[in-house]
Order: sequence, then structure tokens, then C-alpha cells
Amino acid sequence: MCGRFTLILDPADLREELNLGEIPEGLPPRYNVAPSQPVAVVRDAGARAVEFFQWGLIPSWAKDPSIGSRMINARSETLLEKPSYKTAFSRRRCLVLADGFYEWHHPAGKNARPQPYYFRLADGKPFAFAGLWDFWQSGDGSEVPSCTIITCPANERVGAYHDRMPVILDGGHLWPWLDPQAKPADLLAQLAPYPAERMSAYPVSNLINNPSNDSRDCVVPLSNLDPDQTLLPGMP
Repeated sequence: MCGRFTLILDPADLREELNLGEIPEGLPPRYNVAPSQPVAVVRDAGARAVEFFQWGLIPSWAKDPSIGSRMINARSETLLEKPSYKTAFSRRRCLVLADGFYEWHHPAGKNARPQPYYFRLADGKPFAFAGLWDFWQSGDGSEVPSCTIITCPANERVGAYHDRMPVILDGGHLWPWLDPQAKPADLLAQLAPYPAERMSAYPVSNLINNPSNDSRDCVVPLSNLDPDQTLLPGMP
């Protein structure tokens, strides 16, 4: 799954790296993005404007918006089966902007504490998670825009920590995901594990366990070792 991520890059650099359109002013660096919080998304491959949506999909037909807390992730294998995602997959796809994410290793032992690891691209560049979005309307007529992040089976890099990972899109894979004319088979083909050799990971402190912690300290390595040397034994 994906339960925490980052978007640290300066907005001007983010726009240039991902070839984005308008970005809202005052986009702050986020070191510990958590569910229910606003996330930066792009819905239109033409304008490529960045908007803020709540993380946790609330389907338009939902009676209670609290359902969003249980829909932060959508499994790629069941997008065409689940009523909550089927229509969104067809008509409401989005890119959720990021430059890293966290996952926890659960060591053996009754009292062993989970150890968080920070994952990013080896070249340090930003990317996007494949996502879905929807609008939910409250009784007073106000709208809540929300989204979910699609997950797929983990690659070898992430697999030592969790059996799933977010679908990462970058480069030429970004905008085809938003193509309204794309065929379902072509879209599903994009929902594959990102190449493990193009990612790095290192352990970080337990600061990220608390969503109120949102500072650079969240991504500081626990040691001065090279990131690839701090992986679990046997990792590629």
C-alpha cells in the first residue's frame, strides 16, 4: 500500500521536471503527506494544471464522506470490478504528484518496532502516482474533490518491506494515463511495478508515524551509509 509520501521539490523545478502547467502559489514542501490531507493532482493532459484534492476517494454516490479514510489506495487488479473505481478508471484518472514515499519493515519478534524506509527514484527526480478522482457533494451543496492512489505488486526493491507498492509514472508514461481516448487494455498495461534498479531506499526515523511531523527531519537517513547499503540483507 501507500500510506505516506513526500513532495519536496521547489514548485518551479517541479513544473520544469514534469512539464506542468499552472501551479497554485504557496505550494509548500511536504515531508509527510498523510491520508485525508490535500494532495497535488493533475487531471487534464492538455492544461496540466495542478489542483488540490483530499487523499481518500469519496465516491459521488457515497452517503457518508468518512468512506474516504478506507479508500486511500485502489488495487490495480480489481479496478474494473469494484463499483467505487470502475467508472473513475474509465473517466476520472489523475496524476498524484510526488518525489518519494515511505514503507515500513516489520521485523520478527513480539516487541520489535516497525522500521520506516524512504523510497525514491535513484536520480532524485519527481514523478506521479497513478490515481483516480471524484467529486462528492454534501447536503449544503459544497463539493469535496478527492482521490485515491493505485497500487500494484511490489518490485524487488520494495518487496522486502511490503508486497505492494504505488504505481509510479514518469517521463513518457505520465500523460498517456490521462488520455481520454486511451483503451482500457493500454491503461491497465501502465499499472506495472516500477523498475527496481531505478529506485533507492534508506531507513528514516519514526517521526513519520505522527502526521503532525512534517519537516526535513522526516527524510534524513538514520545513518551516513550509502542508501543502497542500508537496505535489508539480500536486497538488489
